[in-house]
Amino acid sequence: MSTVPPACPRKPWQETRHGVRREDPYHWLKDPNWQGVMRDPSLLDNEIRTYVKAENAYSESVMASEKVLRDRLFREMTGRIKEDDSSFPTPDGSFAYYRRFVEGGQHPVFCRCSRQDWDVYPETPASEQILLDGNAEASDKPFFKVADCKHSPDHRYLAYAADESGSEYHVIRIRDLVTGTRLPDLIERAQGELVWYADGESFLYSVLDENHRPYKVLQHRLGANPDTDRVVYEEHDPGFFVGLGRTESRRFLTISAHDHVTSEVRLIPASRSDAEPFIVEARNPGVEYHVTDWAEKLLVLTNADDAVDFKIAEAPLECPSRSNWQDLIAHRPGRYVMDMRLFGTHLIRLERAEALPRIVVRCLRDAAEHELAFEEEAYSLSLAPLLEFETGELRFSYSSMTTPEQLFAYDMETRDKTLLKEQQIPSGHEPSDYITRRIEAGAPDGAAVPVSILYSKDTALDGSAPCLLYGYGAYGMSMPAAFSGNRLSLVDRGFIYAIAHVRGGSEKGYSWYLEGKLSKKENTFTDFIAAAEALASEGFTRAGQIATHGGSAGGMLMGVVANRRPDLFRAILAEVPFVDVLNTMCDKDLPLTPPEWPEWGNPIADEEAYRRLAAFSPYDNVEAMAYPAILATAGLSDPRVTYWEPAKWIAKLRALKTNDEPLLLRTNMEAGHGGASGRFDRLEEIALLYAFALKAFGREA
Repeated sequence: MSTVPPACPRKPWQETRHGVRREDPYHWLKDPNWQGVMRDPSLLDNEIRTYVKAENAYSESVMASEKVLRDRLFREMTGRIKEDDSSFPTPDGSFAYYRRFVEGGQHPVFCRCSRQDWDVYPETPASEQILLDGNAEASDKPFFKVADCKHSPDHRYLAYAADESGSEYHVIRIRDLVTGTRLPDLIERAQGELVWYADGESFLYSVLDENHRPYKVLQHRLGANPDTDRVVYEEHDPGFFVGLGRTESRRFLTISAHDHVTSEVRLIPASRSDAEPFIVEARNPGVEYHVTDWAEKLLVLTNADDAVDFKIAEAPLECPSRSNWQDLIAHRPGRYVMDMRLFGTHLIRLERAEALPRIVVRCLRDAAEHELAFEEEAYSLSLAPLLEFETGELRFSYSSMTTPEQLFAYDMETRDKTLLKEQQIPSGHEPSDYITRRIEAGAPDGAAVPVSILYSKDTALDGSAPCLLYGYGAYGMSMPAAFSGNRLSLVDRGFIYAIAHVRGGSEKGYSWYLEGKLSKKENTFTDFIAAAEALASEGFTRAGQIATHGGSAGGMLMGVVANRRPDLFRAILAEVPFVDVLNTMCDKDLPLTPPEWPEWGNPIADEEAYRRLAAFSPYDNVEAMAYPAILATAGLSDPRVTYWEPAKWIAKLRALKTNDEPLLLRTNMEAGHGGASGRFDRLEEIALLYAFALKAFGREA
């Protein structure tokens, strides 16, 4: 292994756009045949492969001294996993469905049992039937991940979509659950979602175009040649993706066309496999909506009519267009309606207010409502999936940064709550040994930025503790204050672990998202810096004692703050970081670029957007200065953040930095955006990240 960082050749490349000429000597790291590489990583250009592998070898050499630490971290994290764990069975008809892991197994095993036997949980029911063994399926593959796995309505067949390269190109296969045989039907280049018609003989799926965008929905009938599958819907706008679903009543299949700010839904009667989809409401820029059916009405969760934090409307099923939408749950600013779930007699809302989630139960008979809320300063709450519509039982999951996940059954009539399952930590966990807090950091414009904090009760709050600060801040995605056993490996070593709930997420409502995108994207960066400064000013840590962690769009955040406040941070952990923002947003052929323009702006058509992106794009703003230690990761077959983005970033940083802090690039040659597919392989990656952070602080025990 090399102890000298690899030299990345510089090759001339330039582009002039909006009168601005840019040179990019590392542009050659983008393989001209990148589409082929995503489908088959072995096609990567030899010169590029040699360089990427040299970076991997250098990273291993730098981290070789931490081998004992990495092994210890890995053992700690695996020790917190119940290796033979099982999900709580979910009833559907005469069966109950669940998935479980076997001891030492990397992948889930999908199972079912007879409905009357599921109450023996956590013991294995005598009637258990293995539907799909993920470990067996993955045995001869470097990467394997099931994206969707659904049984037919008559429980006869199982259709599943699996990614076998990390590229998110999926293969759909079907099993006959009566005979145990696999049908010859084989669908390739699928998007990874599928939904059955009521007849159990056909299903919908979507496929990807040459630029890796889900654009076409087809109907496959069992036993038919996939080449003859009927096209049910085709999306012609490259800025829109298609998605599939089913309403809770199972009356309708749904086809959605959407980008990040606009949606359009079509419905198909599930009982009519020959029916054409009908549209609910034509797309209108900036209007999002999701639907489900109730009796002869549709319920519509939407931000229409300036309902920034969303509302729920109702409309007649026979004429569901927007002109007929009437408010059922009116918009209330500051109360963000994140999700709705419909049962035969109740409507459930998952809301967030003041950066904390809650569940609201509404009786459809009399419109009476009550809510479920919790006492901790910061916690996570989510609705658990159910397969039956006519039930009075709601299931939800609760956890906090100190409390492992708990699954509850809630009787919506009696309001009785029953604990069904609690996450077990085999190596032991005492919640009272840890403290979780929520503080607010003052942003430069006066906004109050929530920061969730976890630390050991034995950690002194005198500024001496190192801190790991996590951030994301894009697409309206919230970072929940949920439990993670992995974090304890840092916290038990005296770290403060913190999550900055910056603008661009939706922790404080949908407007919190709007205040962190397009022309207001700067708020994401200044919020994160304000969170770091607040942690120091309130005595949790101090400047220069903070490591940061973020992935994808959060990796872009890492790149920006590394450029702007390198003095504040000791180390940067950037997983699959979106750092070559300007080049990517100017390349309309890349998989996600057109659908991303509503989030970042279109620098091809809009000079103002070009200059705005150029002002913060991490790769374009690398300077000759002292940088923190940086570890960047990449996935060779990643269609979301392509491998060359972090590769170019590290090469440019290494050429310009003025200090000796390590800059490492670790590329997974057999995975994509989510990293390794096996649960233990993924822990190996996390152990590397944490070992790098500990090394930066000189805490190598």
